[in-house]
Amino acid sequence: MSTRPPSSLTERRKAATQLEIAHAAAELFAAQGPHATTAEDIARHAGVALRTFYRYFRSKQDAVSPLLADGADRWRALLETAEPGAELSRTLETAVEQSLAAPDEAAARALLRTRGLLRAAADDPALRAVWYRVNQESEERLVPVIARLADERPDALRVRLIAAAATDAIRIALETWAATEAGVTGEGSPVALATRCLRRLVGGDLLSGS
Repeated sequence: MSTRPPSSLTERRKAATQLEIAHAAAELFAAQGPHATTAEDIARHAGVALRTFYRYFRSKQDAVSPLLADGADRWRALLETAEPGAELSRTLETAVEQSLAAPDEAAARALLRTRGLLRAAADDPALRAVWYRVNQESEERLVPVIARLADERPDALRVRLIAAAATDAIRIALETWAATEAGVTGEGSPVALATRCLRRLVGGDLLSGS
């Protein structure tokens, strides 16, 4: 689900309904686990008809995809507003720092919800597949953004490698954090781990264009 504001009232209503269903699914997964949760449970908890649920999502696991994609959407939106010509590594890091920060209670809750979903995915192949799909889609959407930031005539292979490495850096950081009891800020937090991964995976010759 994109972070850009929907352009019409119908699209805004659709996005709001998807988000309500996603929150309902995440709450039930946290309370009783994906295995004990049905699509009917999620629809009932969200206050929508089952047919409405299946209009937007293919499965109960797919219902949380808007929440799993939220961080990547915010990160990409920040990169879309960045100016070309700046040092790419610093631009990527700055966007990561802002998108994974937890400056308030709402941001902290969102990160903790992601932790719960990633922990649930460890025992649920279908939920894990949704997480991998979300990351693949994020990588594909990141390619034109990186191309714009890289230079006037970027090398297509280099751009794809940067997009893939940057996406994996954040994915690995979040998965690593989810397996610990580290907080949402400070050492071991998502932003600390993501910055560390980003520097290791998206560094050296790749960002210098060599």
